[in-house]
Amino acid sequence: EEIIRRRLIDNYWKPGDVLPSEFELAHELSVSQGTVRKALNDMVAENLLERRQGLGTFVSEYTERRALFLYFNLIGPDGERAMPVSRVLACEQRNATEDERNQLQLEHGDTVIALHRVRSLGKRPSIVERLTLPQKLFPGLGGDTKLPENLYRFFQGEYGITVAKADESVRAVAADPLEAQLLCVMPGAPLLEIDRIAVTIDGRPIEWRLSRCDTSDYRYVAVRG
Repeated sequence: EEIIRRRLIDNYWKPGDVLPSEFELAHELSVSQGTVRKALNDMVAENLLERRQGLGTFVSEYTERRALFLYFNLIGPDGERAMPVSRVLACEQRNATEDERNQLQLEHGDTVIALHRVRSLGKRPSIVERLTLPQKLFPGLGGDTKLPENLYRFFQGEYGITVAKADESVRAVAADPLEAQLLCVMPGAPLLEIDRIAVTIDGRPIEWRLSRCDTSDYRYVAVRG
């Protein structure tokens, strides 16, 4: 399993590529087909690979639908997920703060890309978001770069960095004056804060995201199992 995982980390197989058959992998790695099948099943369960009936096993791609299902947990009254539309307020490169160094496992003096944006659902501003990325992993990002809504697909396609999982914690907070202005709510209005660390296949944290959400018309749903 570690050899196959390492090949995914090293982009030996690109997103959307079909893997060799279980028989071919077993022969190449000098293990049984059962061992290969278990390794592939484990990585399918982690959403790193996907099986397509009659076609084989493929490296997972971050389509919009997949990104919404895995990493966007705000559900509208109709039960549907929709990709938010973002407006970037600021994007800068600067030295990482102590909190950012701790969250992203950075060294003193490392720089980060700090993104501040407001995201709308159904034409209504609903989320104020601050993202921090290690600059050394994303050279050239920032400034005039036009960022797509599906950042994880962008990271995968442009930088070869695949988000394998995201650890989230949530809590209730009160809107500060700027958040209230951006979300068209009263200062002190209740918001849902989602604190997320996105991690790569090899366990590196590559994004710290703080989202403060007006859930007046939405609910947070986490699917387990």
